[in-house]
Parts: sequence; structure tokens; C-alpha cells
Amino acid sequence: MVELRKRKAPPPPPVVVKKRTKTKAPATVFTPTGDSTPSSTQTVPTVGEDVNLDGFGGEIETNDGTKTTLKALVDESKSGVVLFTYPKASTPGCTKQACLFRDGYDKLTSTGLSIYGLSADSPKANTTFKTKQNLPFPLLCDTASTLIGAIGFKKSPRGTTRGVFVVDKAGKVLILQAGGPDATVEAVRQLVISTSKDSNDNKAAA
Repeated sequence: MVELRKRKAPPPPPVVVKKRTKTKAPATVFTPTGDSTPSSTQTVPTVGEDVNLDGFGGEIETNDGTKTTLKALVDESKSGVVLFTYPKASTPGCTKQACLFRDGYDKLTSTGLSIYGLSADSPKANTTFKTKQNLPFPLLCDTASTLIGAIGFKKSPRGTTRGVFVVDKAGKVLILQAGGPDATVEAVRQLVISTSKDSNDNKAAA
């Protein structure tokens, strides 16, 4: 007798399981005119804008522990304030940046600008940094990153973007840009050259 083979039942259709696709949050891109801290309601100023310095950036302190504000620093200056921001005291890039400002200090302050380093470091860390590198300017300690955030250089959720911010006596923003050690110093150098030329032209025309 011929043995009849049982026909195999067809395999069940594959079960398709839909994977839940996770939507990635857009990466935070730093721009000098945009605040990278979502919780902040303060608008970051732009170059050419006049800033109301009253209360701007909150209270900070110098490396020796003296409480101050950006407005007080501007009021004490002859023609305005330079703030160069750096991520962490005594690290290679920050040391290079601070030393470039140190080495060019006389020329960079020749038009009356006052120079300050600004970071979220503690007074102790910044004092060690200033002493070791023999820096001729104070280092500002903004441990809460209120001023760093106000000028747009606070990273989210934490950290500081290297950059430079310059404001004149009237509160007008002259420079606001992120950049490496050389670029931050060069931006101020070009501003000083431009300011000196304008001053000489005005004298010649008088």
C-alpha cells in the first residue's frame, strides 16, 4: 500500500510588531544671539544693541571674593568692559586664552577697556589660576552662571562656552561671539585698532 503523506499546514503569517520610534530631541546649537538654557526668559543681546545694565546678569564676585555686578564694572571702567569666558580654570585651552589676554594686555586696554576673565569656577580655583599665570586682570566667578547665561555662553544643562563679550560705557554691545583662544583675543584687538583709528580721524578733522 502507498503511504499517503500528510500535507503540512501552511505556516502562520508572521506577526508584525511595530516598533515604537523614539523622537530625538533636537540638538542644542549654540549661537551668540540665542540662549541655550530653555528655562531662561532673558533675551540674549545682539551686537549693536543697547543693554539695560541694571540687574543684567545678576551678582558675581571677583576671585578675591568681592561681590560686584556687570554694571558696577562698566561704571568703574574708562570706556567699557571686556569679558572673555572660559570653561575651566587651569586647563590647557583656558590657560592659553588667559595668557594671550595677559600678553596683549597693554595694547588691548589702550583705549580704556577693562578686561576680565569670566567662568563658573570658584574663587579659590580662579585665584590659583590668576596667581600661577601672573594675570594682570581680575577673574570673575559666576558659579550660578547667571551672567554667563545672560550673554548667551551657558551650555545646557551645564558648562561654559568659550567666547568674548564687550560692552561700552553706554551699555552698547560691541562684540558677542564664541571662539577659540586666538579668535577671542583677535576680536578685541581688531576693535581696539578700529577705535584708535576713529579717534585719530576725529582729532584730525577737529
